[in-house]
Amino acid sequence: MTQAPNAERRQFFRQLLGGTSSQPHRAPWHRVPEVGAGDGDVLWSGWSGEGEVFVVGDEGMILRYRGGTGEGSQRWQHMEVPAKLPLHGIWGLRADDLIAVGWMGSILHYDGSSWQQVRGGIIDENGRFASCAENTPLFAIDGNAQGQAWAVGDDGIILHYDGNQWTAETAPTRINLRAVACAADGTVYAAGGEGTVLQRQLDGSWVQLDCPLGSGFQAILLLDDEILLAGGRYFVDPGGFRGELVRYRDGLFQALTFDQPMPRLRSLKAYKDGVLIVGDKGHLYYLKDLKLDRLESNMPHDLMDIIALPTGEALAVGDFGSIMTAADDFTAALAPPPGAVPRSAWTAMASPTDRQLWGIHEAADGTCYACGEAGTVLILKGDSWRALPAPSELSVHCVWDTGNGLFAAGQLGRIYRFDGQDWQLHHDMHLDLTILSMWGSGPDDLYAVGDEGLILHFDGLSWKRMSSGTQSALYSLWGWGKDRMLAVGDFGLVLRYNGKDWAEFNVGTENFLYSVWGPGLNDIYTVGLSGSLAHFNGQRWQLQPTRLRDDLLSVSGTSADNAYAVGTRGRILRLQAGQWISEPSGSDVGLRAVCATRNGAVYAVGDRGTILQREPTQPRTPLLDQP
Repeated sequence: MTQAPNAERRQFFRQLLGGTSSQPHRAPWHRVPEVGAGDGDVLWSGWSGEGEVFVVGDEGMILRYRGGTGEGSQRWQHMEVPAKLPLHGIWGLRADDLIAVGWMGSILHYDGSSWQQVRGGIIDENGRFASCAENTPLFAIDGNAQGQAWAVGDDGIILHYDGNQWTAETAPTRINLRAVACAADGTVYAAGGEGTVLQRQLDGSWVQLDCPLGSGFQAILLLDDEILLAGGRYFVDPGGFRGELVRYRDGLFQALTFDQPMPRLRSLKAYKDGVLIVGDKGHLYYLKDLKLDRLESNMPHDLMDIIALPTGEALAVGDFGSIMTAADDFTAALAPPPGAVPRSAWTAMASPTDRQLWGIHEAADGTCYACGEAGTVLILKGDSWRALPAPSELSVHCVWDTGNGLFAAGQLGRIYRFDGQDWQLHHDMHLDLTILSMWGSGPDDLYAVGDEGLILHFDGLSWKRMSSGTQSALYSLWGWGKDRMLAVGDFGLVLRYNGKDWAEFNVGTENFLYSVWGPGLNDIYTVGLSGSLAHFNGQRWQLQPTRLRDDLLSVSGTSADNAYAVGTRGRILRLQAGQWISEPSGSDVGLRAVCATRNGAVYAVGDRGTILQREPTQPRTPLLDQP
């Protein structure tokens, strides 16, 4: 395409979003300039987020648009790919962690620097694509907030990605599948030819829904209380494909009929309080309250998919290298508008210190304490935090109330005891070792762990060092009684205590583990470096995908349905129905410790004296009440 003059180009990127306030969906659609795809290129799908757009198409084409501020950054770029096979779908939670699927079972992964082929495209000894199940073409992919994804394609193939590897799931059909969508509660839907609609149950099994219609479904959209499916069938009478929309509601399928005939429909997405639909021959429609409006596209080429943008605008991609939008400035539509930051359930509390806070603890009587640099020890009185006298000028990394005094420990292996008025040095190792965590079952049973495999035990009379069998640092300690404790540390180290000895307990990761917690011996979580998260179910540890770069530094809870993990850059995860969900903290500072209290309040502390409090958890919303 001919490059627009610079003045016009800059104006294009500065103008306000298209549409009118009265009928925002009525703005005419136009082609996005400077795409760089040719007339022979088919663009099948795309993804947007974090100010970027990725579009995939034939011959392994992946176009990337970065909505930066410099002239050079606002260009469509052709990305290098390992194979020139058509790519039909793309999904991901972040711009540096994307998955594309396509022809010959191709699955490509982008890690922020390059695309790598992880599955499919198998070549036989004759240099041709092998006739094998792994080469079954894939046409759609979708995933959930936990980083799991499902891809579907020919012959009823369904592949599941658990965050680490792909596995095939048993489908109740051999019909070609062309669409997949993940619901918030873990249910997954897939659709394809001959009216095929599948539902994945929470136990992982797939069942076929009883759809009496013979539509060839190409797209699926989950709405508040219903599901919309779009596609078409070939009819001899009109001599071509006829588009069809089907609604699934209250267990029944219903074909939606309209006065105007539609060509085959390819995609549908939520759009400006309604539904945007694209199809063959450049057709665009807006559906709301069962009223269908044809939109102006001025383009005769087939449109294959819709890419939703953060502001509610959208791109439509298709044949002949087409990328279209109704937004005057699609670059502005890549970023959320001012004030569109997701509301956080966490609020900042007034803090009496600007020192880094390392730990937080709830005593048996419900009193909460926090501790940190330069001898900082805080106590929560009502809704206010106030400072206690400092045990010393040394950093305090952990506190524990045994019911017979508050203990504080940290640098230089020193442990102090507070009697309600003054601090007294309770134990001094005379070593440059830092105590990092404490846990106890009562006044005569308190443990402390720290640098170089340090484990100390207080029996009510004196502190004694225990043999740990390691020189690695131990960062966290959690227990369920005198003979049931875990300590975690460097390089995936987990030690368990049986009342007599400490022994290693293999997790299966080399990442540092910074915290451990669990409501029972058969339900334990540990978190650590680069988003590491593992779960023990009573028989074995299983690593759980978080797809995070942030370090997770602390985990705490009161039950299997009330647990939280916090980490760097204000990262907070909440455990819900066995899945860890990321939720906004409203802060970008590092969070070092979290404490879920027995009365329902949750507190997180961290850098610069930050103290956050979470609102009480609201009742869960049923699946179809969520968009």
